[in-house]
Amino acid sequence: MHDTQDLDPNPLTKKQYFVVSSMLFALFFGAGNLIFPIHLGQLSGAQWVTAGLGFLVTSVLLPLLSVLAISVTHSQGVYDVGAPLGRYFALAFMVLIHLTIGPLFGTPRTATVPFTVGFQPMLPSSWSHIGLLLFSALFFGAAFLISYKQSKIMDMLGRVLNPVFFLLLFVVFLLGFFHPMGAAGEQDVTLNYQSAGFFNGFLQGYNTMDALAGLAFGVTVVTAIKQLGKTTPRSNGKVTMKAGFLAMGMIGLIYAALIWLGATTLAQFKVSADGGVAFNQIVTHYLGAAGHALLAVLITVTCLTTAVGLVAAFAQDFHKHFPKVSYHVWLALSCLASFLTANFGLDKIISWSTPMLMFLYPFAMVLIVLSVASPLFKHDPVVYLWTVAFTAIPACLDMVASFPPLVSQSAFGQALGDFQQSLLPLASFGLDWLLPAVIGAALGLVVHFLRPVFAGRTNTSSDQ
Repeated sequence: MHDTQDLDPNPLTKKQYFVVSSMLFALFFGAGNLIFPIHLGQLSGAQWVTAGLGFLVTSVLLPLLSVLAISVTHSQGVYDVGAPLGRYFALAFMVLIHLTIGPLFGTPRTATVPFTVGFQPMLPSSWSHIGLLLFSALFFGAAFLISYKQSKIMDMLGRVLNPVFFLLLFVVFLLGFFHPMGAAGEQDVTLNYQSAGFFNGFLQGYNTMDALAGLAFGVTVVTAIKQLGKTTPRSNGKVTMKAGFLAMGMIGLIYAALIWLGATTLAQFKVSADGGVAFNQIVTHYLGAAGHALLAVLITVTCLTTAVGLVAAFAQDFHKHFPKVSYHVWLALSCLASFLTANFGLDKIISWSTPMLMFLYPFAMVLIVLSVASPLFKHDPVVYLWTVAFTAIPACLDMVASFPPLVSQSAFGQALGDFQQSLLPLASFGLDWLLPAVIGAALGLVVHFLRPVFAGRTNTSSDQ
């Protein structure tokens, strides 16, 4: 039973709201949030606005909705968001989300990106492997120490690391705006973005993993706000919503600036292999050799804040559902596994993550929307069931299509691909799950609203 009164009934001060928003910003803004918008700007060129709008849907709107989903449903983590579909589904969904944004893909990327972009260019090529090994060991050692005491997470992220990041990023933006490399609206557009810029930008937003992270960070956010005295679900949710709007609004502005900045680089450079290379080119262009040092500090700070949030959320949620293992042991396991995965390198991590993201994102998106809208249908599990059931097959097909050629170009993979492209609308845009999900939701709502009518008629017949 929930408490009926807050531990501290006084409203939060503006400073406290700022600290919570700053923490949310730091949790969300990490490795992919720097490199993917810049790369999108290079790919889209003159179409950067159209592609940017699609990117903002999945990288800003969806994460904001995930925070609102936690608030509306009074959830304390990703498990609660999937709970209407039963304990086993919720547990499986939680584990898959945490493994994806955690030690398998997301968390290792927080170490490999700053090393690859900021430090590797300053090292001889023969030192790359040992350099990554030492850097990732120090990186995850620091993440473990910061996360060890849960009560210190908000202070470390909101008060210390985040302002440093803001200062460094502001310097880069200032140079880009006052001395642009070229006009973004006049640059070449790659083939995929000439006719489907919005949809390709939408899919690029998957790479940030922020919608998944928003669900997983819920437990960290709720715990931090409770420490400020807002212990009831209603007031805790209200603070979460206000802080979420402020944090995600700021992230959206930064994304737009990074996408524009990436487009301007085409006047000086060719489209790079990834946004990390492009960002390195930007700071080197403006600051010369000193740019490498600035970039290394900038990207390490922002990635460390995200790593802290990821390993802490992983340990908190797994300790809650598997309590025989302590928080600190789960934390150590998360950091150790992330360290091991990081040493496979950035390219392999990104390529391995794509099939899992194509599978998980449709489920995450429908569950986020259903959670936000759940008061309209009284959280009825039947609506969840129909929607998720209709989403499952397209999500599986998207996963197979995004596997490496060994699978996707096999006879089995091509047969599934032909079926997908011929029968499912929007399959060529990677959105073939959308229409089935809408149909499933509509059927679920029909069952929800008609069930009382049929129940009433059955009771009337029985009485007669």
